[in-house]
Amino acid sequence: MATLKSSSGAVPEVQNGEDFKVQVFSSSSELLEKLHDKWSGKRKPYPAMYSSIFDGIILDPEMMVIPIDDHMVHRGHGVFDTAIILDGFIYELDVHLARFLRSASKAKITSPFSQSTLRSILIQLAAASQCRKGTLRYWLSAGPGDFLLSPAGCPTPAFYAVVIDEDFSQCKEGVKVITSTIPMKSPHFATMKNVNYLPNVLSKMEAEEKGAFASIWVDDKGHIAEGPNVNVAFITPEKELVLPFFDNILSGCTAIRLLELAPKLVERGHLKSVKTANLTMELAKGASEMMYVGSTLPILPIVMWDEKPIGDGNVGKLTMELSDLLWEDMVAGPETQRIPVPYA
Repeated sequence: MATLKSSSGAVPEVQNGEDFKVQVFSSSSELLEKLHDKWSGKRKPYPAMYSSIFDGIILDPEMMVIPIDDHMVHRGHGVFDTAIILDGFIYELDVHLARFLRSASKAKITSPFSQSTLRSILIQLAAASQCRKGTLRYWLSAGPGDFLLSPAGCPTPAFYAVVIDEDFSQCKEGVKVITSTIPMKSPHFATMKNVNYLPNVLSKMEAEEKGAFASIWVDDKGHIAEGPNVNVAFITPEKELVLPFFDNILSGCTAIRLLELAPKLVERGHLKSVKTANLTMELAKGASEMMYVGSTLPILPIVMWDEKPIGDGNVGKLTMELSDLLWEDMVAGPETQRIPVPYA
């Protein structure tokens, strides 16, 4: 539930708790007026939302709400996924949707729609948003019903999606990372994209508190795992591109696409090989180049890890060649990767 705030957006300071007065909204019109005040004169970063609860697309951010008794809200029983919109095309929607439904199956949530219907809803949502550059994010929850632990009282699962008007560009500057001390998820939960992201949030916050961009998880066997919401990749001194096995971490769609495109650099003689493997921290820190791999990046160079440089401490040439391959695929790749949005 939202914290009551003043018209300026700040939580009012009350010295005596007994003096704090909570507003009671006796009608929907009063509440709508309050919500209207919140967005009045402000940029609206969410141009459109779909909700199966309303069975339609919502263009007014004041109405973009989720029921408080939805089990995704109070029990974390939900999964999500994403895709990017770039130059009026949705990139890699089908592979993200396939992963989305795999996650739902692991979470024991049955989609109220087929994959083709979900795809159609998301394309229509993107069109209604008029957004040419941003992200699609969508959730499948056990649905609203009650506040119990079991979803047995939820009549039907719920599907939500939102378009986020977001600017992003090819990353060319390097960042610092740390080794996370926050325990990573067990493989069962790490391999499904579920909404329980508290370990990911704490891992990211830990890095920021130490002046780094994000972190790296190492599993209980001492092998490199992933970042808080991205995969990680390395270029060895022998010019091998290596990504950690996906057995115990999320199977990143962008990372998999990178593995499909990277052999082009092998053909050009720039890379020796492309593979997935177990990597110890010692081998990983001895890499010539290192990078995060994720949807909106698509590659983010890493130049320092735990205050020690990766390679010579500069953004690597091969890192940027790999980034160029992915960015070109996002901008002008085949029809199998890019779906045109049918804007009105």
